[in-house]
Amino acid sequence: MFAKQNRKAVRHIRHARLRKKVSGSGARPRLAVYRSNKHIYAQLIDDDTGKTLLAVNTLLADVKGDVSGEKKTEQAKLIGKLIGEKASAAGISEAVFDRGGNKFHGRVKALCEGAREAGLKI
Repeated sequence: MFAKQNRKAVRHIRHARLRKKVSGSGARPRLAVYRSNKHIYAQLIDDDTGKTLLAVNTLLADVKGDVSGEKKTEQAKLIGKLIGEKASAAGISEAVFDRGGNKFHGRVKALCEGAREAGLKI
């Protein structure tokens, strides 16, 4: 018999496998994405120093008004555009994409496309 696996644990295994290959630096930070059922989170992380350079999510007060009433895919695209704009304002033009163990599809893909539209090279 096969035991049913926990979806969260499987995602963590995929993310660990992905993180072996993906690492961010000061010049090219890692754009890490976390997707929950209701919200989406994006961070630019410098793995050399272990610091988060920028963070944006759908729970922020200035973002909440923009994303209310939108579909979750549209919210993700808006978050991508916002982090792309903040990154260009901070002088960051390139990033490495970390999909967090999720498929590159749906909300994760929309966030990446939004960041690309804002000028972030991924």
